[in-house]
Amino acid sequence: MKRGFTLIEALIVLTLIGILVSILVPQYRSSVIRAKEAVLKENLFQMRDAINKFYTDKKKYPTSLEELAANRYLRDVPVDPFTKNKEWELIHAEPGEEEDYDPEIHEGIVDVKSRAKGVALDGSTYTQW
Repeated sequence: MKRGFTLIEALIVLTLIGILVSILVPQYRSSVIRAKEAVLKENLFQMRDAINKFYTDKKKYPTSLEELAANRYLRDVPVDPFTKNKEWELIHAEPGEEEDYDPEIHEGIVDVKSRAKGVALDGSTYTQW
């Protein structure tokens, strides 16, 4: 008498494996997106914190992200995990209604945002962060 699996047993095992894979693949994909979103939030936080520290120390805003790295407020300009490059949307200071334009202040960067197109898992767009 030979021992082994019957065709029915093999099909049942393959069906169960297929069901498990169909459940796990979407969860894996969403966990990858969730990880990229966490990296993007952390990068934005670090750059904004560096801009604030630069302003506090020098009483002016940096003119570029590279200036932050050159002055050791950042180790390096971080990479956007979605676009995979170091290009960010830079928000420059704008003079108020009663203020005169001062190029030393108003050409500086006051905020930074992602250029990634798309919608986050929470429903907001990456460019709003």
